[in-house]
Amino acid sequence: MAFLKKQLTFPDIYLILVNLVPLFGVWFLGWDANRIFLIYCLETVLIGVFNVFKMLTILFAGDIKSGTKKEDYPVFFGVFMVIFFMFHYGFFVFVQTQIFFAISNVLNSRSFTTSYLQVFETLGPEGHLLLGLFASYYFLDFVFNFLQKGKYKTTQLPEQMFLPYIRIFIQQIVVIAGGIFLMFNAHSLFILLFIGIKIVFEFLYSNEKFSAYIKKNK
Repeated sequence: MAFLKKQLTFPDIYLILVNLVPLFGVWFLGWDANRIFLIYCLETVLIGVFNVFKMLTILFAGDIKSGTKKEDYPVFFGVFMVIFFMFHYGFFVFVQTQIFFAISNVLNSRSFTTSYLQVFETLGPEGHLLLGLFASYYFLDFVFNFLQKGKYKTTQLPEQMFLPYIRIFIQQIVVIAGGIFLMFNAHSLFILLFIGIKIVFEFLYSNEKFSAYIKKNK
């Protein structure tokens, strides 16, 4: 299929390398797979934060009235969409991550909810490193794939608002499935399968031809 042919960009290559870091760490450096599990839970937070940046860029720097995107709504309505996304996505991520924290077997908390500060402190040096690498990837993706390519000029604000939901929905299904391996202490196998599936999904998600193919065949 034509959409499988994609020229990898610098952010694509960087993302593949970032995802290989925890695989190497668990298999060869003795990293705790449960802590890596928490990192991928926190990745959903990073996705939301950078999506807010993208929405604001579209709203204030996008070519809204040029006819390219066929949009013409007041700025205050766009601001409302950004705020709505922050609350709705934030609540969704909060519920999801709290479930993951409860089954991770890493956090010793008896409270109904787990503090994100406690999670950050639990990550350890390798977790902080990996979280920083993911944050740097999303920054590079924002600069190279979103700003430099001019996607903020051609992407509609409602479309950008809903994009993270598709991504994290599939990601969380994979994480939940991976949690089963953690329950049976199959840490190395979990990391291998999870990261392999995640890299394939990231490749397809960032492939514009694949996105067009999906929309065409709905």
